[in-house]
Amino acid sequence: MSILKEYEDDKKHIHVLSYGGGTQSTALLLMALKGEINGVIPDYIIFSDTGWEPENVYKWIEKVNKYIKKNFNREIHFTSFGNIYHDTLNKEGSGKTVASMPLFVLNEGNKKSMLHRQCTIQYKIAPVKKKIRTLLGYRPKQRVREIVHMWKGISTDEIRRAKPIPDHWIEAEHPLIDVVDMDRQACIEYVEKEGLGTPPRSACIGCPYRDNRSWYDIKINHPEEFQTAVNIDEVIRHSLPYGSAFLHVDRIPLTEVDFRSKLDDPNQFDNECEGMCGV
Repeated sequence: MSILKEYEDDKKHIHVLSYGGGTQSTALLLMALKGEINGVIPDYIIFSDTGWEPENVYKWIEKVNKYIKKNFNREIHFTSFGNIYHDTLNKEGSGKTVASMPLFVLNEGNKKSMLHRQCTIQYKIAPVKKKIRTLLGYRPKQRVREIVHMWKGISTDEIRRAKPIPDHWIEAEHPLIDVVDMDRQACIEYVEKEGLGTPPRSACIGCPYRDNRSWYDIKINHPEEFQTAVNIDEVIRHSLPYGSAFLHVDRIPLTEVDFRSKLDDPNQFDNECEGMCGV
């Protein structure tokens, strides 16, 4: 579908901006509230907190929320499934089902594989859907009558991540691609011109899709956050009935990776991840 002020059907259309707390979704949020996305203002802005974002991202979200409250009389709705760091760290013996991260696996005979990513669905997409249903006044299992347009901050340089949402009541919308034709750099410049500063990239601290430059930055400038990634990296090592699991693409412990010598390696996040992380 597309983002329109009016639709030629008899259904009610709701527009929800899925805010990731990062570069693209911040630019999209500001443009949306200024009416620059086909003149449509989102009905709701929702952020799903995984509990393991970098501190600078949480500070940024707080800053943006204050800004839009002051300038547009709007605010972000927060939701969460839980804390993915603590859930993963305490998975053994907790009895709680924890969605798998896209871990890099080294099997017998040095064969490489990768786990299917489920964390985005459990900690990002599902909580946002649940929050939408709550905001619209639905009880569990009630059929949603409205058509919900979920805006995602995916830019033109990450177009491979723009995919539909498999629900009859949700239409995935990608305004940065389909409406304003903006890449990541253009998003950064847009936000900076608003006077908010340079937005961060939003992704879990220990996301396996981080590139070496990002890992290096965390290790050097945010050692406490890096240590939490090391903690998880050690816990997951023998969590599988086959092979060894790692957070880093080289399939060696984070403490042994020479990030500095690999700063120009391809960005794993842009190449592989999709949906609502990293925006």
